[in-house]
Amino acid sequence: MTRSLPAARDAGPAPRVAPGSPRLTRAIDVVVSGAALVALSPLLLVLAGAVRATSRGPALFRQVRMGYRGQPFVMLKFRSMTDGCDDAVHREYNLRELAGEDPRADGSGVFKPAADPRVTRIGRLLRVTSLDELPQLVNVFRGEMSLVGPRPALDWEVAQYAPHHHDRFLVKPGITGLWQVSGRNRLSMREALDLDVAYVRRRSLALDLRILARTVPVVLHWGLTR
Repeated sequence: MTRSLPAARDAGPAPRVAPGSPRLTRAIDVVVSGAALVALSPLLLVLAGAVRATSRGPALFRQVRMGYRGQPFVMLKFRSMTDGCDDAVHREYNLRELAGEDPRADGSGVFKPAADPRVTRIGRLLRVTSLDELPQLVNVFRGEMSLVGPRPALDWEVAQYAPHHHDRFLVKPGITGLWQVSGRNRLSMREALDLDVAYVRRRSLALDLRILARTVPVVLHWGLTR
């Protein structure tokens, strides 16, 4: 019988963080991210070239996020928006979600509004396929992120967190995580945050492997149905 993944309700009272196997997890992160960077280097170069060729600006987008124990780090992504654009649209959208509103009547997803004029044509493709996240393999290799973990948070989001949401910072953030394979953009922002906390409180190598195994089919299904 296949074991189910933790649910958002599992973010309730429990030990703040499951013990896990940090050394083994780190070893897996280094080996997998290093091998993936080598194997995917041709694809990374093609995607970088496509971003540069279709809009002005650098191929990579660098943004300060909050990592393990709330320490800031520079997260890497392929740039999916026009260079130097204002983040007011994204910030207002997320703050409305955190305040309990539902700004997603137009088909938008958690964390990202659908009708965002800042997103480039190639950027839309990168987003629906999650290919824009591939440069985060560098963050994993450097030890700033893990393959599996909570979504890296923006500093202005944290001020709106419920107290238990701060438990997300007890582990490294990840490229993929529990909420991404448990409903993805059908979730509210608070549901996604609760799933991150549920992951922290029940994390294990077995859970990480189950999340990784579900990530590819979930991303492919989402990309093909958009």
